[in-house]
Amino acid sequence: MQDKAIVRLEDAIKVYQQGKVEVRAVDRLSLAVDKSEFATLCGPSGSGKTTVLNLVGGLDVPTSGRVLLENQDLATLARSKLSVIRRDRIGFVFQAYNLIPVMTAYENAEFVLKLQGVSDRECKDRVMTILKEVGLEGLEHRRPDEMSGGQQQRVAIARAIVTRPAIVLADEPTANVDSATADALLDIMQQLNKDYGVTFLFSTHDQRVMDRAHRLIRLKDGKIDTDEVRH
Repeated sequence: MQDKAIVRLEDAIKVYQQGKVEVRAVDRLSLAVDKSEFATLCGPSGSGKTTVLNLVGGLDVPTSGRVLLENQDLATLARSKLSVIRRDRIGFVFQAYNLIPVMTAYENAEFVLKLQGVSDRECKDRVMTILKEVGLEGLEHRRPDEMSGGQQQRVAIARAIVTRPAIVLADEPTANVDSATADALLDIMQQLNKDYGVTFLFSTHDQRVMDRAHRLIRLKDGKIDTDEVRH
């Protein structure tokens, strides 16, 4: 399993200080996520879902234990190297979209490719292809304030996928959209998972996301309560 794992957490502990109280958000958690998985972290508020996602994304470091992405221990990397890994190997889809408001859908999706130094021609090919895949063909010149919440989240998905990352981390990606839009977004992500083998790791309260998951990892008090693989 280790050979196939894109992400591994090994006895990961994350402790936060809240005033004089120590909060153990993740408690000796070990987990491996393999290539092409469509996996979901679920559980009540405070169970550790977002903390796990932040550890995997290199946005936070464990208090102890290890977090490895493609066999690299994220906590041991220089900040510059970690930034490159986050840019090139991890796609992020957030509840709040996090689009750049002055940029068009095309420019938002293209932004990271430009940082990577991808040529203009390849940028155009990849961005136009992914915008079509997520159902935004013809809307590439609209800015976020000219799009619905669902359309903005489609741009966020396109931006996460266009760099061809090792894994996409999606934190409550359906939280701010209606049911029909949530189903459409999940259809898109499942299709990208199927067509391109993109690995997805979700954090969610949404039963619709849980129902679609190929693997459902339920957390409780920072530990894995159940880990169910579905076929």
